[in-house]
Amino acid sequence: MTTIDHPAATGPSPDLILRVGMGFWASKTLLSAVELELFTQLSGQSLTATEIGDRLGLHERSRYDFLDALVSLGLLDRAGTGPEACYHNTPDTATFLDKASPAYLGGILEMANARLYRFWGSLTEALHTGQPQNEIKTGAPGLFEGVYADPAVLENFLHGMHGLQIGAFTALCSTLDLSAHTRFCDIGGANGGLAAMVAAANPHLTGVTFDLAPVAPVAAKNLARLGAADRVTTAVGDFFTDPFPPADVYFMGNILHDWNETQKQALIAKAFDALPARGILVVTENIIDDDRRTNSFGLLMSLNMLIELPGGFDYTGAQFDRWARTAGFSRTEVRPLAGPTSAAIAYKS
Repeated sequence: MTTIDHPAATGPSPDLILRVGMGFWASKTLLSAVELELFTQLSGQSLTATEIGDRLGLHERSRYDFLDALVSLGLLDRAGTGPEACYHNTPDTATFLDKASPAYLGGILEMANARLYRFWGSLTEALHTGQPQNEIKTGAPGLFEGVYADPAVLENFLHGMHGLQIGAFTALCSTLDLSAHTRFCDIGGANGGLAAMVAAANPHLTGVTFDLAPVAPVAAKNLARLGAADRVTTAVGDFFTDPFPPADVYFMGNILHDWNETQKQALIAKAFDALPARGILVVTENIIDDDRRTNSFGLLMSLNMLIELPGGFDYTGAQFDRWARTAGFSRTEVRPLAGPTSAAIAYKS
């Protein structure tokens, strides 16, 4: 067979339109692979399509297109061609999608597959109504109520969220100078992963994670596993109604974007009031660039908040600065971390 190379086309091209418009093909292929635990099955080994198909129950008609599509997307590697070819994880999928890996972030993808994928099918309705399109539409519990009701689901969700943010947390802990501080508190501290990393990077600090009662056992277990339980404790409370634990550094990781502007302002003001002089508030989020042109992930995450929650939205550094100064903070900065995530830091005089 002869393959003819055509000269590169000039002028308008449909490539971007087709890649974005049909992007759900690639997304669902990855999500199904996670659901099937393909990357865990390939942990530390290579398997043929027949071996993979037998283990995962894949129909003969589907297995080669499924696996080779993942190769073409850069999510699997393949040695050889034809029936004897062997498939194995890439360095990225081995690190982040093998359930045996401590950096596993598949929990958030499992949730996306089980919930978000179908809810995003109603985005147009959300754009018209401004209302959530998740379980709330049918009177069922929403995101938080549903996840928090099942301890196993909650723990998986919290670990998945931490895996999603571990790169940003690592960058934050390696660059944030906390030498002038003595105690920190992670508001909405989830499984305690960030708190453990902050403690490891700052041996002089003690800290506390502050979250709802169902989260405390997950955080305590994880802090003990990570060797941080001697310096980081857990505190139970509702960050809207209960006092913040005393600290001179407050962290909020992916907290503010869940809430409407009034609630965001209230949480920032509550942190300011609780901080001593020269205290700081550190918010990690997919901060949208002020011109709202480049952080696509942050903008799409804001649409996800539209799908999931009654008032949540992501925001720019300029918006954070306005809210922080209204609360009384003297200055702010936005510090890029990893990928689309940044730290928005507010300083109290």
